[in-house]
Order: sequence, then structure tokens, then C-alpha cells
Amino acid sequence: MKTFKFLSFLILQIFCILKVANSQGVEVGFYQKTCPNVEAIVKETTSHYISRAPTLAAPLLRMHFHDCFVRGCDGSVLLNSTKGNQAEKDAIPNQSLRGFQVIDAAKSALEQECPGIVSCSDILALAARDAVELINGPTWAVPLGRRDGRVSILSDALNNLPTPFDNFTTLKTTFGSLGLNVKDLVVLSGGHTIGMSHCFSFSSRMYNFTGKGDTDPNMDQNYIGRLKIKCKPGDVTTIVEMDPGSFKSFDTDYYTMVSKRRGLFASDAALLTDSQTKAYVLSQVNPYGSTFFEDFGESMIKMGKIGVLTGKAGEIRKHCAFRN
Repeated sequence: MKTFKFLSFLILQIFCILKVANSQGVEVGFYQKTCPNVEAIVKETTSHYISRAPTLAAPLLRMHFHDCFVRGCDGSVLLNSTKGNQAEKDAIPNQSLRGFQVIDAAKSALEQECPGIVSCSDILALAARDAVELINGPTWAVPLGRRDGRVSILSDALNNLPTPFDNFTTLKTTFGSLGLNVKDLVVLSGGHTIGMSHCFSFSSRMYNFTGKGDTDPNMDQNYIGRLKIKCKPGDVTTIVEMDPGSFKSFDTDYYTMVSKRRGLFASDAALLTDSQTKAYVLSQVNPYGSTFFEDFGESMIKMGKIGVLTGKAGEIRKHCAFRN
């Protein structure tokens, strides 16, 4: 009887281990036999668009980030709303996302090459990597094998995405709940080295920080003066560069801006309120001693494994904006 119980326990443990392994069952070269040209096709497609509009790199990177932080990296951010259901794409934080046509074009090309094989979530992970590399950023090996989710709910995006207003404690909790540590937090924040932002995302820091018509003392006051020239009170349409002067190039300048208290968002300034993240920011200011590119690739790989669907879970969409 004891032997039987032990064997039952052992089988249960093996089952649990296999289940966990399957949940992280993505690997480099996943399509080597079923669609060997997948990476070349996605890169060619991404390059076609980025060469004509380099500013698409930032929203493609952000799209992958927003996908993974809501329900895991399952391509749910790509789904259109259906009758009676508003999708993640329609949530306010996602309304400024662009580049869906890049994913659709890559999917169309892959459906001709190897129909029904490559998931939209994998295409998004590859396109984000390629977009960063194409604007002089790092590259990394992307583990593949994700499957596409069937659920996309607006409120999930509102409740789970980090915001530009978050303090360090909130950011640490949000990232930590997904298995990302403090280093991942400060490294992935470096993605703000590219892209633009609407004035309303940081207007309170310029005009009404504590509700008394004051400015944020944690932001360079001279920089606030320059921003006020572009962003007037109540402005909801103007956009500004997140990393002025090099917002189209992936580099370490973001950390220089943050170190000078010129990060646009409260969440950027929050990196200086924790000893570990502050130390990292200051260590990246000298580009010749920077580890940012290597670190960014490692954190992107880690983020890309959040909540993935593998095996028989989910589906392989025929069109990325629609469930099968």
C-alpha cells in the first residue's frame, strides 16, 4: 500500500512538473521544421514598414509589452472588438498603438508560406524585436511556440497595464505579479528611449501636481518650462518626444534624461526613488560602459514568456484581428 501511495504521489509530481514546463513551452527554433523561414519573413515585412516610417518601432514594441501584461503574451491586444464586447485594443492606454498593419502583413505572408502554423502572438514578439534592431537597438533570440488567445476584454487592459502616473511601489507590485523583478522594471522602462507621448500623460506634473496648481518638484523646472511651450493646460492632442533628440534611435539617452530629472512620466521619475533602480539608471549614463542592450534582450525574453499558451491551448488565428 505504501509503495502504491508513493507511486501515485510520484506520478502526480511528474504531471505537475510537465504542466509547468508546458506553460513555458516556448523555444528558439520552434518552427524549424514546420515554417523554417518565419523569422526571415517577419523581418522582411517589418523592415519594409520601418524603413518608410521609423516611428512605428516604438508602438510595435509597446504593443508587445501591452500584450504580455494583459492575459499573457497571447496576441489578445490584436483582436478587434465584437458585438457586445469591447476588446483590449479599445482601452484608453491602447488607443494610441499603431503598427497593426505590420502584423497583418506578416501574417498574410506567412499564411501563404505555411498556412495555419505561426501564431499572431509569435509574429508580434518577432516584429517587436526586429523593429528595435532596425533602429540601431539590440537583438535577441526570440523563443517561439506561443498560441493565440480567444479572449480580449477592455477592462483587463485598464486594470493590468502600468500607467505613466504609477509610483515605484505600484510599479514593483505590477511587474512582480508577472514574475518580473526590479531589474526587469528599470530595464524595460528603457524602452521609453523611443517614441512619443501625448501631453495629458504628464500634464499634472507641469500644472497641477498636488491639486494646488503647482509643478512636480521631482522634475527639472527648466525642462518643465520648455515643455509648457508645447503643452498647454488641457491639451489632449499634442505629442512630444519621450527622449528628445533621439526618439527614433534606440540608445541609452533615456537614462541620461531620467538622471537629470527630465523623464516625462511620474513612472520615469519613480526610478530615482529606489536605490536599486537609481543605481542602474546612473550606471547606464556612460554609453561606453552600458549593459543596457544586453540587459534589454534578456528582460524582453523573460517578459515574452509571461502567461504563454502552448500545446493545444488557444488557437492559431487565420487573421490576427479575429478569432477563428
